[in-house]
Formats: sequence, C-alpha cells, structure tokens
Amino acid sequence: MNSSITRRTFLKAAGFTIAIAITPSGYKILSAKESEEAIGKGFSPNIWLRIMPDNRVVITVNKSEMGQGVYTSLPMIIADELEADWKRVKFEVAPAADGYKDPVWGAQATGGSTSIRHMYEPLRKAGAAAREMLITAAAGVWNVPAAECQASQGSVKHAPSKRNITYGELAKPASALEVPKNPSLKKDGQFKLIGTSVPRLDVVEKTEGTAIFGIDALVPDMLYATVARPYTFGAKVVALHDAAAQKVKGVQKIVQIDRGVAFCADTIEAAWQAKKATHIVWGKGEDPDLNNESLAKSFEEHLSRDGVVARKDGDVQHALSAAAMKLDSRYYLPYLAHVTMEPMNCTAQVQQDRCDIWVPTQNQTGTLMTAKKITGLDPEHIHVHTTYLGGGYGRRFEQDFVEEAVQISKAVGRPVKVIWTREEDFQHDYFRPGNLSRIQAALDEKGSPTAWSHKIVCPSIFARVFPETMKKGIDNAAVEGLSNLEYDVPNVSVEYVRIDTPVPVGFWRSVGSSHNAFTVETVIDDLAHMAKKDPLRFRLDLLKKHPRAQRVLELAAEKAGWGKTPEKDRGRGIAYHLSFDSYVAQVADISVDRKDGKIKVHRIVCAVDCGPVVNTDTITAQMMGGIVMGLSSALKESISFGRGKVLTENFDSYDLLRMSETPEIEVHIVQSDAKLGGVGEPGVPPVAPAVANALFSLTGVRIRDLPMTPEAVVKALKAGSKT
Repeated sequence: MNSSITRRTFLKAAGFTIAIAITPSGYKILSAKESEEAIGKGFSPNIWLRIMPDNRVVITVNKSEMGQGVYTSLPMIIADELEADWKRVKFEVAPAADGYKDPVWGAQATGGSTSIRHMYEPLRKAGAAAREMLITAAAGVWNVPAAECQASQGSVKHAPSKRNITYGELAKPASALEVPKNPSLKKDGQFKLIGTSVPRLDVVEKTEGTAIFGIDALVPDMLYATVARPYTFGAKVVALHDAAAQKVKGVQKIVQIDRGVAFCADTIEAAWQAKKATHIVWGKGEDPDLNNESLAKSFEEHLSRDGVVARKDGDVQHALSAAAMKLDSRYYLPYLAHVTMEPMNCTAQVQQDRCDIWVPTQNQTGTLMTAKKITGLDPEHIHVHTTYLGGGYGRRFEQDFVEEAVQISKAVGRPVKVIWTREEDFQHDYFRPGNLSRIQAALDEKGSPTAWSHKIVCPSIFARVFPETMKKGIDNAAVEGLSNLEYDVPNVSVEYVRIDTPVPVGFWRSVGSSHNAFTVETVIDDLAHMAKKDPLRFRLDLLKKHPRAQRVLELAAEKAGWGKTPEKDRGRGIAYHLSFDSYVAQVADISVDRKDGKIKVHRIVCAVDCGPVVNTDTITAQMMGGIVMGLSSALKESISFGRGKVLTENFDSYDLLRMSETPEIEVHIVQSDAKLGGVGEPGVPPVAPAVANALFSLTGVRIRDLPMTPEAVVKALKAGSKT
C-alpha cells in the first residue's frame, strides 16, 4: 500500500504537523521530527493535523462524505481537544494511503456507521497531544512553568503575566518537541465543541454549487464512456455488431471489457447514441427465466431446508410444544435498490507509470486494489481522489464502476469518465437481499414469552465481500438483530439458510437490521396482543437487563404521548432496535384510508442513545434521513424481476416517498456516557415496524410482507373483515 508522505514532504510541510502511523499493533501519534525518523524505519505516517503560521488549522479527514457530516464531526473532535479557534479550522480530504486506514478495520473505507466510533479515540489523542506540545512550546518561549499556561481558542495564555501567543507563532518551536505518549484528555464539562450543534463545514460549497462530486470531475483530453451490460444476470457477449455505432460523430473507441461493451466518445450523448445503434448478441445468462414467482418459490423451498444455527438457548421445541399460547408467522421482504441521488460514475486516467482515479467511493482501499489488479502498477503510483458522494448507503463500497473506468482508460490510452444512467443504476445494482422468515413464538399462562424460533432464508453478502468472516457458514449481516436479540426469552433458536440466486446483493443502509427489526418488532407486538398487555410495558418487562433499551423506549413513548388516546381515526405503534451499537426507539402515528388503502404517517417520534455525542445536528439529521428512507422502503419500494433480469428501470416503477408525504419528525437524544454507537444507519430499522404496529392498533390487521402498499392494505382489510 502507498503512503502519501515522504521525508521530503515532511521537511517541506509548513507549520506544526501531527501525524498518525497506523501499525498492526495500533496507532502512534508522531511529530514532524519523529515522523521523519519513522519513515526511515519503515513506518508510514500521514499528516492528520497542521497548524499554519497564519493560525489556520488544517485537519485531514480519512472518511468519505456522503451526507453524514464527517467533514465536520471528525475535525470537531481534534479541534476541541486542541482548543482550536473553530473559525480557523479547515478540512482536507485524505488520499488513499496506509497512514489513513481505519485503525480498527485496517482498511480505508466508510460504512457500518463506524466513522466516529473508530476515529474518536485517535483523533482526540492527536488533538490533545498537539495542545500539550503548544503549551510546552509557549512555556519555553516565556521561560515559565507549563502548568501556568493555558490553551484557549487558538492561542496559549499566561495569566500571571497576561501574555498571549497564537498557535501560528508557536508552530515552529512546537514542531521540535516530542509527542507526549499519554496526553491528558478533556473531561465531561470541558468540551466546547463536542456535544453541541455545529454548522457543517461543507455547507457553503454545496449551497454555492462549487462542491465537486464524482460526476463533476473533469480531466483534460477526457472521453466520456457508457457501457452496454447484459440484459440477464451473468450473460456474456456472443456477437458484437457495431458498424453503425462506429459512424456516430464523436465516437472514438468501442471496446469490450469484463462487464460488457464500452462506447467512448467526445460527449456522453454521442456515447449513448453509439450504444443505441449497436446490436449485441448476449448469451442466455445464469437463469433466463428468473422472475418474481420463481424467486418466491425458491425462497419457500429453502425454508424447508436445514440451515446453520446462529443461536441456540435452551430447548425451543419442547417449550413450543408445552406452550399455552403459540404464534407462527411468515414474512417476505423484497429486494431493494439503493437509489443514490448521484448515479454511479468514475473517472480514470491510466498511464504507463501512473493511474489517477476521481471517484465518489466508500472504499478507497478497495479502489486501490482494483486499480492495482487491472494496471499492474504498485499502489505508490495509483492516486485516488475522493470526491463528494451523492449518496452512498453501501452502494459505493462496491468496485464495479471503478473497474469499468480503469479498464476502459487502459484500453483507450486516455482519461475516461464513465457515467451510468438511472436505468443502469436500477438494473445493475447490488441489491438489499430479499428474505423470507418463519417465526414461531410461545407464551405461558401469565403471558410471558417462553420460546422464540426464528428461521431466515437470505442471500449472503459477506460470502462475496468478506468470505473470511463466514464462520460455520453464517452471514452475520443476515442474522444481525436476531443472534443478538435482547428480549429476555429463555428458549431461543436462530437458524440461517443461505440461498444463492443470480441477483447480486450488497450492503444497504442498516443491512440485516433493515429487515430483521421489522419481523422481530411486529412479532413482539403480536405477542403483547395475545398476552393482553400494553406493547410498551410488554417490551420493558422483557428488557430489564438492558437499561439503555428501556431508556430509549421510555423517552420515545413519553415524548409521543404514549398511553394517551390518539386523535380520532389514528393508530399509534412503537418499535425499538439495537444496531451498530446504538439504541433507537420510534413511535409512529398514522391514519389509513380504508377505501383506497393508503397509509398516511403523521408523526414519528424518535429517541436515540448512541453514547457520547459529537455533533447533535448530525445525529438529528441522520435519524431524520434514516426515518425517511425507512418509511419509503416500508410503504413503497420493491424491485421486480422477469425474463432473467431486473424489470424495474426507473422511478416510474420504483416509487419513493415524496416530500409531501414526509411526516413530522421529532428526534430526542439520550445523554449517555456508554459505549459509542453509530448514527448513519440505526434510524432506519425501527420505523417500518412502528408503522405496521400502528396499522395493527388502528385496524386489527397485520401486514407481514413489505411494502405496505395501498393494494396490500386493502387486501389485508378485506381479509380481516371476513374473519
């Protein structure tokens, strides 16, 4: 892997620099002098913090910005410990390099709601170390004890003599000092930025239109490219008839690559025209008859097969046979698309001794490895320029769009920008897996759960992406929220049945929790109804060993007015889920038109405990965004298949929640000093079951297949009226 810093780079770096060297045994914080020495010993330190002579503080961010606010929240962590003047703080985007790897993952990537969780400690220590060095430098300048000096707002003050010196003035003497091994971190109550609402540093350029997203990248002598990909999954080119395409004005090159046929032209319009003028004969693919019905049948067949046990507590079968009351439910949840605002794109320039890639990616390490494999270049000669991401949700962790751009540029010998159309984005996604579950649960005579058997049929994401994690054949993403079920049930069984279909699957915002929270939380509501208990009280009684879960449930319920009668013709439902080490509870208030079946969500009240808070504004925004995305998937979204391919092509057949349909959303943050949790994804899982539970409360009908479309609601209401 490459490192973006050399001995010469450090010698040329202006001001006071702090670097972090990521090593197999952890991370080390180094000064410029120590970094220079470390380079000679084989370490790969990279500059994370620079204090310039003009008092600017430049902080390097190693995570991708896709709307979640890391270009602000990560600098806040360093700046607060540093006692920097926030008005002088700027950020820079890290190159792809060893020194900018996530110290927990050992890779440079953004996902799993880990940015704050993984970087909080090293960034705090880097800021605190720099602060102590600046104080020591000031004490040396004044020849006074360091204990008499205090850092504040970008300068060091000596109260006895009323002297003051800026960080910029201290940059040079501080650079000569050694980094303290155990800098003193701030305690609660001392923070000035952490735990507050701070405006985003990237707001101005985004509102002015100067922010560069991947699709905005421009390189001299660049060609535009579009790729013809197979209609059916796994099909290959049999014959290519491109004579008409070669005559299209502006077309420069037509080449075959691994994923199909690339059309390169002076403009994207010419490339599209050439593709349209070409006749490609494709092979049959993996399953030319694949359709919704065949997929559903395959899932059903797999449900009868034995799977692998992901959790086993007690004797579930005995408890079920001896139960006073039983429940047996099936759920089918569809494949979902990511639908990022910015379609997939990548710009690459492959030269004999260098490769540059401009890309909105969540996976810089993966991008480096992809380019290395295609070009044969050492990583030191591959330069990844991470742009803003117009949405990620896990889709931009993949490498297909990078692979296309690099292969095409290598083939044509010029810079190439590959742009996907919206139709291509839908049809060649890595979808959220469809899944089928059967849940059997039991209650005793007092209405307490005695057994929970959960069998899930689901394709595996990890088998493709991280096969080394597939211990005993279990995909942890498929069973998250099940294998760690927190409800106190004495007999629990979780069984995973892997199903392999031609449909590619990948990470989708909140991954397995996005579907497992729905099945678990609606069954919990059904059990509460069977036990004739309040759904909130029922949950709280089962979570006595988990006070953080109880706390978010109680807070959401309190703020939503749980226990009070909702407005006329409205239903109220509650749900809770633990994901990415964060606890989230949500209460939904809904109404339904019993004639056309349309659900209207009026209000969502959300409570979140993510541990220590960095930026309250970011948490609120991410909870809101997750709720809207979760609502859209719960009420509207589903991918359709037929003739061996994806039939869904655009928004005319893949409906999304409209702005006019967005409910009032309240977010309440629990003050907590518990373990750090994520916020980018945990807002999604509870909203679908909260709405379904509200529908059940209002109408008495239970919908177990998503989405809860008007047609599905009407069907359920009619079926309910006959019972």
